[in-house]
Amino acid sequence: MKKIKYYYNPNTLRYEKLETPLRVKLLRALGFIAASLVTALIIVSIAFQYLDSPKEKILRQQYEKSRENYDLLYREVNKMQQQMAELEKRDNEVYRSIFEASPIPDSARVKEMEKAKEIRMVQAMDADALYTGVVDNINNLIKRIAYQNRSYEDIQGFIRNKEVLLAATPAIQPVSNKDLNRIASGFGYRIDPVYKTVKMHAGLDFAAPQGTPIYATANGTVKLAGNTGNGYGNHVIINHGYGYESLYGHMYKIKGRSGQRIKRGEIIGYVGSTGKSTGPHLHYEVHKNGKRLDPVYFFYNDLTPEQYDRLLKMAAASNQSLD
Repeated sequence: MKKIKYYYNPNTLRYEKLETPLRVKLLRALGFIAASLVTALIIVSIAFQYLDSPKEKILRQQYEKSRENYDLLYREVNKMQQQMAELEKRDNEVYRSIFEASPIPDSARVKEMEKAKEIRMVQAMDADALYTGVVDNINNLIKRIAYQNRSYEDIQGFIRNKEVLLAATPAIQPVSNKDLNRIASGFGYRIDPVYKTVKMHAGLDFAAPQGTPIYATANGTVKLAGNTGNGYGNHVIINHGYGYESLYGHMYKIKGRSGQRIKRGEIIGYVGSTGKSTGPHLHYEVHKNGKRLDPVYFFYNDLTPEQYDRLLKMAAASNQSLD
């Protein structure tokens, strides 16, 4: 039951019924509603500032999960990069060294980011930047893998051609020398027999009777056969490929001709004393990419270790050359 309120009217000296005007009622209602709305807004703003909404909670959980996934993916990419670097190192330092092939320069492969720098970047990245970084690293790996695949294809070609390479490498003595008594002068600085001064002797001198057969020390193609007036007299140069060439000087007679294909052990001429020579002998040289090498290191096919050691000592003796 609604209470009826009264108030004392001093003008009429009577208690009269209290009636609130409609305008006042409306103002009070509007004030209450406004105060409620303002209070609600304050409460909601505080709640949203310190508390997540259900949707925000879901989004935050998804973000944290994505962050964990990106971190895991980034660690896997780093692991792949380390494995790729190891493969590249083995490729350059082992596989290509075996076949005497030049290593692939690092500039040809896409260089990975420095590890410490990557860690700092990951810690500072937001989700989009982290995603972009992972994608960039994956693209780098794809390019490096492509180069590595090409390199391994090259190495497979080297393996297939290894037999050809071995056949093209000088590996026997150019004259029959079973008793190892035909080495007259070795590689290095020797006394010139004509000028009697110390000069570089760029090959080995094999003393042998005139007419002794001379053998090609590896497969190849005759590059030059004749006398060009350079002191070697009648001589033959064979191009073996893979950067190798061999020279046979002071021949009495040349059997090979320019452009002829030669097999290892095939007779290409006979010992003589033509050109700048003081007696019948064969002057033999081995070149690799234009550089003259000591031929004594290329006699591993027809010598025992004991014979090879003896031959090394004989070739190292300081004496007078024959040309």
